[in-house]
Amino acid sequence: MTEMRTERDSMGEVSVPARAYYGAQTQRAVINFPISGQSIPVEVVRALGMIKAAAAEVNHAKGVLDDDQHRAIAQAAHEVVDGGHDDQFVVDVFQTGSGTSSNMNINEVIANRAIELLGGKLGSKEPVHPNDHVNAGQSSNDVFPTAVHVAAYAACTQRLLPALEHLRASLASRAGAFADVVKPGRTHLMDATPVTLGQEFSGYARQVELGAERIRAALKRVAELPLGGTAVGTGLNAPQGMTEAVIAALRERTGIAELREAGNHFEAQGARDALVELSGACKVIAASLTKIANDIRWMGSGPRNGLGEIRLPEIQPGSSIMPAKVNPVIPESVTQVAAQVIGNDAAVTVGGLSGAFELNVYIPMMARNVLESIALLAASCTNFASQCIDGIEANRERTAELAEMNLSTVTALVPAIGYDRSADLAKQALRENRPLREVVKGAGLLAEAEVDRILDNTKMTQGGVI
Repeated sequence: MTEMRTERDSMGEVSVPARAYYGAQTQRAVINFPISGQSIPVEVVRALGMIKAAAAEVNHAKGVLDDDQHRAIAQAAHEVVDGGHDDQFVVDVFQTGSGTSSNMNINEVIANRAIELLGGKLGSKEPVHPNDHVNAGQSSNDVFPTAVHVAAYAACTQRLLPALEHLRASLASRAGAFADVVKPGRTHLMDATPVTLGQEFSGYARQVELGAERIRAALKRVAELPLGGTAVGTGLNAPQGMTEAVIAALRERTGIAELREAGNHFEAQGARDALVELSGACKVIAASLTKIANDIRWMGSGPRNGLGEIRLPEIQPGSSIMPAKVNPVIPESVTQVAAQVIGNDAAVTVGGLSGAFELNVYIPMMARNVLESIALLAASCTNFASQCIDGIEANRERTAELAEMNLSTVTALVPAIGYDRSADLAKQALRENRPLREVVKGAGLLAEAEVDRILDNTKMTQGGVI
């Protein structure tokens, strides 16, 4: 049986595991929220630790903390940032909507670790109190969303944006390699005028590039931090200069120079629009990846009874019953990630629109979903590039065959013989299952050399009148 200690908070006595650094309020939250088994993202824990360490510096300078309290709180907070106490953050992510339970979780962990460092008794709140000392000049309502913004910004710049660039570069490389591979275009899933495989891949690369631009645009708003508003945005109990000093420390610790105080604290605490925007940018990327992955699945379908225009890397057996079958498993994983990201965004949107007066109370869920979306997209983009895109080969024989049988190349004949006559020739070629070039030459409307000049698939990919 776990040895317990008794602590008191404003509601009375609570039994807490004897060796736990967390205390009474954390324990109440553990009891109250047996929901998912998931705690808040570790990125948010790290950011909270940074804020507490920086706040301790200011509170020491203001005389709120003595030298020993300052030293011990700062050391404990830095240990949290370095991941030394991850097992102590035990509150479920589906908790009080302001993140108060998790803010108190970190306050109690830092306070008790500081007490231990100073030779005191865990749970005694002496000589370090979780509220009076660790949380001095702060509120969950400004600290927790600040940590979420810092964590989301860092996750995007450190993971998602590099992964998007990796995927963009892979797609652009394939675009260059396939620049001379002519194939039928397709609109409405039906044959259309020719394109090159390289042109298609260049479009995919641009989609990913624009996705990264959308993330960067959203981060401009995410960089605005609610810190300093305390309970309702007025800044009550926040010492003068504290906000500027803590944000400066966050800039230095994270390397994120763009971090700044919110222009309006009532917007910054009453709404979570920046997170909704960031989640929306993630959703756009998910939509782009789905389009790209599905195109690649279709182009690689076969090997004998599909389009077969490209060959995907064969990385694992595809069936437990059909020998030698190989499936497009990487694109399939990409589309599943996209579905999850889109679902996450729906929940984030509901959270964002549900703010009431001076506080949004969906922040832990929004943090969980946004950070999961960022992580999933980053991993998926990297995997898509390395496991699939980089190894795609063009089936040049197949694309040449399809291009020659493409009836929509008749479009290039319209300036020479008119729309109606061109349509008649295309229908004849389809009916007789013959190449269009052969049917047009047989009609005797143009010299054979002129037919070959006009029905040049490569020239058609370059636009203009042939």
